[in-house]
Amino acid sequence: IQELDGSFFEKFGTLLKEQHAEQEEGGMAPVCEEEEPGNVELQLDVPADNGGVGMALQDSDSEPEESDKHEFITDAMGWNIEELYSEILYEILHIVGCDASAEEERTPLFSYLQEAFKLDHEKHNHLLEMARAKEAPNILLNVEVIEAKDLRPKDANGLSDPFCTLFLTSTTAHRYNTSVKQETLSPVWEEHFSLRTDNSFSVFLLCNFRDFDPAETVREKMMKIGEVKGVKGLRKLMKEIAVTASTGKHDNELVGSATLPLKNIPASGQTLWCTLEKRGKAKKQGDVKIRLSFSSEKNSQVASQEHRHLLRLMLLHELENSKVEPFQWNGEFCQAAETILTQHLVQCGMSAVSVTLAEWSEFASVHVDHPLSFIVFSVLLQKLVKPLQNRLITDDEEKMFWEAAKKLLPSCFNGVRKIRKLTHSDKNTLHQLSAILSILSQLATLQPPDGTDLFPPSVYGWLPVNENEPNCDIRAALDAAVSQGAEDWFSHILENNSTNESSKEAHLNHLIRITQLVRTDLQKAIEFHDRIFQQSFNFPYAKTLYKIYETKIAEFVEPVVTEVCKSLKPLKFNDTEADGIYDNDPLLMGTTLFELYLIVQRFAVLGTGLCPADSDMFIIHKFHLWFHAGVAQWLDIALYKALQRIKKAVEIDHLVPVDSSVKYSSSAVDTLAIFYQIKIFWKQLAWPDVEGSYTFVAKIIDICRCSVFYADRMSEKVEGMGESQNAYEKKFEVTNEWCLAINNIDYVQQSIQAFVGELGMEEIVTSLANFRSQTAADHCQRTLQLVIDNAVDTVGNKILELLEKVAEKMAPPIKRFLLEGAELLRQENNCMDRLMKYLDDNLLTLHSHLNTDNFNRILAIIWENLSHTMYDLVESNLERKRPPSFFLNLHETLKILVGFFKQGEEKNDTNNPAILQQMEHLLLLHGMETWELIHQYHLERREEQIAMEVATCGLLTVRVQFVEDLLRIEILNARNLHPMDASGCCDPYVKVHLLPEEKFTTVTKPRTKTHKKTLFPLFDENFT
Repeated sequence: IQELDGSFFEKFGTLLKEQHAEQEEGGMAPVCEEEEPGNVELQLDVPADNGGVGMALQDSDSEPEESDKHEFITDAMGWNIEELYSEILYEILHIVGCDASAEEERTPLFSYLQEAFKLDHEKHNHLLEMARAKEAPNILLNVEVIEAKDLRPKDANGLSDPFCTLFLTSTTAHRYNTSVKQETLSPVWEEHFSLRTDNSFSVFLLCNFRDFDPAETVREKMMKIGEVKGVKGLRKLMKEIAVTASTGKHDNELVGSATLPLKNIPASGQTLWCTLEKRGKAKKQGDVKIRLSFSSEKNSQVASQEHRHLLRLMLLHELENSKVEPFQWNGEFCQAAETILTQHLVQCGMSAVSVTLAEWSEFASVHVDHPLSFIVFSVLLQKLVKPLQNRLITDDEEKMFWEAAKKLLPSCFNGVRKIRKLTHSDKNTLHQLSAILSILSQLATLQPPDGTDLFPPSVYGWLPVNENEPNCDIRAALDAAVSQGAEDWFSHILENNSTNESSKEAHLNHLIRITQLVRTDLQKAIEFHDRIFQQSFNFPYAKTLYKIYETKIAEFVEPVVTEVCKSLKPLKFNDTEADGIYDNDPLLMGTTLFELYLIVQRFAVLGTGLCPADSDMFIIHKFHLWFHAGVAQWLDIALYKALQRIKKAVEIDHLVPVDSSVKYSSSAVDTLAIFYQIKIFWKQLAWPDVEGSYTFVAKIIDICRCSVFYADRMSEKVEGMGESQNAYEKKFEVTNEWCLAINNIDYVQQSIQAFVGELGMEEIVTSLANFRSQTAADHCQRTLQLVIDNAVDTVGNKILELLEKVAEKMAPPIKRFLLEGAELLRQENNCMDRLMKYLDDNLLTLHSHLNTDNFNRILAIIWENLSHTMYDLVESNLERKRPPSFFLNLHETLKILVGFFKQGEEKNDTNNPAILQQMEHLLLLHGMETWELIHQYHLERREEQIAMEVATCGLLTVRVQFVEDLLRIEILNARNLHPMDASGCCDPYVKVHLLPEEKFTTVTKPRTKTHKKTLFPLFDENFT
């Protein structure tokens, strides 16, 4: 049936709904839980990538001021390359820690250094000899005694007063003591010491932990008896008292010792827990936590400058050798480079802040020409924020920090602007974005020095800035970058999705494509990026995008839709069905227009969710008004298409049940499918304007009148079915088709109320009451309800009309059978059987195929028609003076029919009881012979006599008795007789008749004697 109109309703309903569901599901897969970006700033493990991230982010129109690339070494080192090389060779020769203690372990470091500095062997050997000739450096071992735990108690109270003595085995005379921690077994010191070492690998660090024992007299020790804890504590106290009494000494008792070889300490330092041991004791005496590192006494500024140059050189060589893709280097050097850099910062005595600042500066410089991973900068910046905020660095270092930031920021903002060129669901992409926003967020918390311009116009041509004043507003720059990126992307969409066709259909499809692409970009922003922007920078990324796109879409869509809707001509229906619609506007364009409506609607709903407070201010908030004429046109088309489809559905309906479990055929299903598709259309339309909703619902409800059209067509289809004719008779039989036609119309009628309820009429009326007034809403509701009731009643009347038509078609055969039966009932014919079989067969068909209500209705109609038929038959034959036998036969037939129609719980004798009673009386009366009428007369006389309360003619007293087959009659007397003579008397006698007389023709009629002139005769006579 859909082929008739090209699936018109399905396109607007189910198909369009499924299409948009597929569009929403396809290409917008949600981020898996394990891939959701969290605080990835601390993660340096950047996943491998195919180059897509690097290529996308490098595609920038923001070039830094130093745009020319130079040779690696010349640009990095300048004139002091040999001095720096010699210094690094010197540090490798005097390496500290366990990084490369053996001579053979230093050879790869020399080779790597020579390769990185690109020096020939002759120059290398010359500089190496010069480094060997220098004196050994002054190296310091930095020791921090942090804490101890689980120390063995040495005092009587179960505690100790521990302190630590530490020294090197090479210089035992130089000993250092920590402070004493009173009465504890878990002391915390956090005290620092620097011990000069000759960098010999045979030197050990000794840490002795003792219990401090103050100089006390025996009396003072005796006073501590109350602090003793346990038997062991008492034994300790007694021992102390004995020693003090005998020698007067107060030695500090050893708790335990820890020995640490310097050769096992790495150059980068080490924090470790050491076990305290004591000679002669198998059990450990406790644990101590110590931090160890090396340093030197080099000038900090020289060291910092050397380290920055070395960092750049090592990084450039690392990038050159590893061939790593842009934005993929994660901050890890090879082992040789790590060792060289560590040795330099240790032997130069550089602080952690200075090292981090050097990495920040040099990495940013290299990043200009060979982009590194943003995660590297995010981690470095986290380490620098607090020193910058607390002013722990010099002015020159602060200036160097911000110069590096200026080099880094262009690529950060370029990454934000070019975010759509990245793979949205790629884990590395999300990590890079999170790192970019972390960098911007942290920089935004810092205050640059006065006069710093982070966004020079020569670099940020897309950023609206005041050229006369320095710009340091990172948040405003981020907002501008997001906005510019959105506008660039919208322009990109337009450029790559242009259309050369001039038809309105092509323009609408173009709008659909553009809006869908913009909405897809928004959806991806919500799913993949918005939370990262919110968490990292508290920036409403998706909301900002929507505000830009909303204006663009409104400016782009509204003029075209308005023009298309204005060009839609009113539909005019021709008189001849073959001509169809007079103004044949392309009806398919209505489908395209509605598809555009749905896409714009989804876009507007997206804005309501993103910007609930601002949604009313958006231009697109009232987008539905652009489509008003188009929706009205579609509903007009829908009415025409519905009528066409219903007509075709009835034509091709073979009037067989669509399924064994139901009692309706295909045309009913097709008709209700129209209502269902219109309901889906209305639900998708979700028209937000109350008054417009009322107008459209009124149009949709008007489509319900198609059910009346369906009922008429279905009635016409079954007309003539079931009729048969031969040479002897013309007969009508109720067929399954008639029953299905009635069921179809009934099924459609029952669905009207449900269909209207699902349209949401009650909600619309309630909204209308809030928008206007309750009176106006009630009026509108009554109007709509009147249309609905009229449609329901009209269809109901059509069902009743069909039922009556069935009964009318059954009436002629029934009348013929009745007439034949009355003529020949007692002549051994089967006319009555034929009548009952005819009724039984047809009523069985009706009962099997109709529902209970309709069956009861048609049963009542048939009985009523049958009653009228019989009554008319009686009346007509009375005029023809038929014999009593005719009416007697009819009476017998009536009794049989009444019994037939009274079967079951539903009694039909209440239908036209007056006609039934009158007809029974007539048939009873005219079916009698003469003597029966006379006898009936006597019976009625007797009834009147019994009913009499006053004896107007007098009283007769008799006595009768049956004795076997004899009737004995004794006439006794009479009194108060009515005088019949002028004299006031009478001459009474009694004559006995046996009724009916036809049965007693042989019996003599007895008579009493006559009594003269009396009103009170005494007969006293007997008869047998």
